[in-house]
Amino acid sequence: MNYLVRGYLENDELPPFPSRERLEKKPVAYIECPQPIPCSPCLEACKYDAVKMDNINDPPELDYEKCNGCMSCIRVCPGLAIVIMRIKDGKGYLTLPYEFTPWLKKGDKVKLLNRKGEEVGEGKVVWALPPEKNDRTSLVRVEMDPDLLFEVRAVRKVEE
Repeated sequence: MNYLVRGYLENDELPPFPSRERLEKKPVAYIECPQPIPCSPCLEACKYDAVKMDNINDPPELDYEKCNGCMSCIRVCPGLAIVIMRIKDGKGYLTLPYEFTPWLKKGDKVKLLNRKGEEVGEGKVVWALPPEKNDRTSLVRVEMDPDLLFEVRAVRKVEE
């Protein structure tokens, strides 16, 4: 059974992850875009030539050494398939698109969800960027255990 039937990607279907050493240097994008469809906003948005596609139908590939985590790609991805990862001072930081209201804000506590929607831990919003005009996607940066960076792909606000 593949991801189209399951509704989520398994680890063996994902692109290689950046190394922990790379994540400790500076932020880096991670693209989980498996479908061969005509789409190239991330390629066009990248000013650092870090995104590669031989054909507009190819899933994008990312050169982790060229990427500086500028977030240009994450804002334009129509499939919400891009996150930004970072490890700093022993903490993991994941910047991801968020489309639920009420919008999250700095200081909010969140449940961390894996690709299947299962809770895998708790985190805290340390930065939030509201949607741009005519957009319904905000960006949030969540502080978490760095060992969860490769697993977490969604968050849900903890109701107090």
